[in-house]
Amino acid sequence: MRRIAIGDVQGCLTELKELLKLCEFDPATDQLWFVGDLVNRGPDSLGVLRFVRSLGDSARLVLGNHDLHLLAVAFGAGNRKLRNGDTLDDILQAPDRAALLDWLITRPLAIAQGSDLMVHAGVIPAWTMTQTLELAAEVEHHLQTDPKRLFENMYGDEPDSWSPTLSGFARLRFVINALTRMRYCRPDGRIDLKMKGAPGTQKDGYLPWFDISGRATDQTRVIFGHWSTLGLTDRTDILGLDTGCVWGGALTAACLDDDSRWQLDCPGYRAPG
Repeated sequence: MRRIAIGDVQGCLTELKELLKLCEFDPATDQLWFVGDLVNRGPDSLGVLRFVRSLGDSARLVLGNHDLHLLAVAFGAGNRKLRNGDTLDDILQAPDRAALLDWLITRPLAIAQGSDLMVHAGVIPAWTMTQTLELAAEVEHHLQTDPKRLFENMYGDEPDSWSPTLSGFARLRFVINALTRMRYCRPDGRIDLKMKGAPGTQKDGYLPWFDISGRATDQTRVIFGHWSTLGLTDRTDILGLDTGCVWGGALTAACLDDDSRWQLDCPGYRAPG
């Protein structure tokens, strides 16, 4: 079985299907690993959700920040509303809305197999693979048992550093921010969620999370998306797959079991920025 990881799709169904043709994807023998952000900003978020859900066990997905945003709006958490540029109305008005959202909310925030760990955004330096999975499971438990309260308390940039003593929604918020929003952090693990540019544009004292020396996952290959200005980043310890499909870049796929890589140039549905 080939494991094929796919970058941020963000509602680009036509491009996803064309990329799978390039990969010669066979759902009977292959498994797709989606790095999150299936939806939003592209033209067919509803179609993407329906298609990926229809793949059953041939697709594995971690939740991204846009997927969580969709769920928060759907649950009416804190009067959360759609934002300018969102393309989620079709999902919210679909006759199969409930089935799609029930499926989406049961997706994890982190998955692992062997020495591979997949999250949407990143892992802070102090977390091992095992700890990352355990903390993700804490969030997943609340998604299943009390999702509206979680969404009502999910938004915000504080706390900005990890401590095992964090508790309650502050703890869950930090875990969500690290796994679905982070790009840069300090060597002590303090994160800054405002910076979105390519490496070299960040504030002094901050580094891409994966370049922190001695991080606890340096012997793990972390597969992630979320960072379109980073582009394809393919190293032994990381595989960054967000190449900005929705912004006019490319949609990227990578076989996790060999060196095969595929890219499909995309017309773009949003201006960069």
